[in-house]
Amino acid sequence: MSKILILEDDTSFAQMLKKFLERNGFDIVVSQTGLDGEKQLKEQNFQLVITDLRLPDYDGIKLVSQLKDSIPVIVITGYAEVSTAVKAMKMGAYDYISKPFTPDQMLAVIDGALHAKPIISKETAFTTKNDSKSTVENEDKSSISNDLELLSEAAQKLDEHIALVAPTDMSVLIIGESGTGKEVTAKAIHQKSNRKEKPFIALDCGAIPKELAASEFFGHLKGSFTGAIADKIGSFEAANGGTLFLDEVGNLSYENQIQLLRALQERKIKRIGSNTEVEVNVRILSATNEDLKAAVEKGNFREDLYHRLNEFSLQIPALKDRQGDLAVLASHFLEKFNQKLNKQILDFSDEVWNVFNTYHWPGNIRELQNVIQRAVLLTTTNEIQVNTLPEELMRSKPERIDLGSVSKADFEKEQIVNALKRTNYNKSKAAKLLQVTRKTLYNRINYYDLDL
Repeated sequence: MSKILILEDDTSFAQMLKKFLERNGFDIVVSQTGLDGEKQLKEQNFQLVITDLRLPDYDGIKLVSQLKDSIPVIVITGYAEVSTAVKAMKMGAYDYISKPFTPDQMLAVIDGALHAKPIISKETAFTTKNDSKSTVENEDKSSISNDLELLSEAAQKLDEHIALVAPTDMSVLIIGESGTGKEVTAKAIHQKSNRKEKPFIALDCGAIPKELAASEFFGHLKGSFTGAIADKIGSFEAANGGTLFLDEVGNLSYENQIQLLRALQERKIKRIGSNTEVEVNVRILSATNEDLKAAVEKGNFREDLYHRLNEFSLQIPALKDRQGDLAVLASHFLEKFNQKLNKQILDFSDEVWNVFNTYHWPGNIRELQNVIQRAVLLTTTNEIQVNTLPEELMRSKPERIDLGSVSKADFEKEQIVNALKRTNYNKSKAAKLLQVTRKTLYNRINYYDLDL
């Protein structure tokens, strides 16, 4: 029986939710304050936490951040707080659910959360407020495994560059459209570096109000400003000895850019409210979907900071430019969501493959992942059909292919033939090499009418 902690100060709502979940076979503990919630987490093993974002003595976002590597957290929010709930997910929450919600919605989210990650014992589940140590992320929460073998020339070139730059201490600027996997790339660099046993800390610069950026970077002392209710270490200290990943770095205000530049130059920081300097040894990886060169020319981004961050740059290709990777990624996500949603779907129909291959994927890999998760949820047979796809995919017009270049179909056929040749036409081994299921390989061979 899974044990769930509910943090909710609305007594009637909490009791209603408790009774409903107990009827569905869960062991429920309710806390109405954050302090009692801390006590329960230290004393008992929980498989899941459901928390309101707004508690009278506690910040739900803070709780998510503390528990993100140990216990899945579901955030309950009102309609007007959805943006805050999204921030909670960026901080590590498994999901959020908005009031009012149906019982089926709640059970579906709980089921997904309980199957999303292994359970950690209570000894490692909760850290104290002033703990200055930060643990290396043992679980890769990224949507793509770093071990996934992609086939496109662009992906292979990116892997080569990662292998070359990772062992160095060079600052790397990762450039790419939203959804292309910039944080995945940053984690891959960290895991292949000499700092891999030290912390990897990710900070979303686009989600930080400029007034709080210095606190997020450097930390603060209790009482140093309104709202500073406890000492806090910043991202530089948390990442000391390891890697600090600054996502959407182009969104930093000019003042915050100056603060960041000074820390990078001096390799020392001071918490807000403190006169004590702390030496930090941090490797900086940063990412942007903006043209920082253009921002420098317009005076919106400091040129000296740009060069500090851009000792080496990596361009992440858009999904539409990664010919050969779509089938690999789609099959990977199918397997992932089969496990997460307890399904046994074998493949996509030929019609779905046709839609996938002609759609332009403006949301890149993240969009592909979301589309497949939705399709797996809606599919009740052993094959995903087009009626489970979002309308925008069905309305999309096929991309016009330059007749002077190799088409996507020709490229995919070539990849299949090469894989079969390399495995002496052993289709099971060829399917593994292509990172697709055996049934998918047979479907693609039949679809292209390959005489093999």
